[in-house]
Amino acid sequence: MIDPPPGGFFGPVKRSVTIAGHETSVSLEPVFWAALERQARARDVPLSALVAAIDAARIKQRDPPNLASAIRSWLFRFGQTENSSH
Repeated sequence: MIDPPPGGFFGPVKRSVTIAGHETSVSLEPVFWAALERQARARDVPLSALVAAIDAARIKQRDPPNLASAIRSWLFRFGQTENSSH
C-alpha cells in the first residue's frame, strides 16, 4: 500500500518568474517550488536567476521540453546526483 506524502498530494501552482526581463508563468507542484527555492538559496542566487539558467540550458537542446518539465527534470537529476555521492 502506498501512503500519500505528509500533507497529501497537491497539484501545480502557477507563479510568475522574470527571465531575461520578461515575466513568464511556470506551474509546478509545491514540492518542486520548495526544492527550487532550496537550490537557489544553496547557490546564493535569486530564484529567477536559477530558473533563467535552467531555461538557458533547456533551449540549447534540439527539441526542448517546456520550462516546467525542464525544471522538474533538473531538480530530479540534481537530487539523484547529490544522493549518489553520499
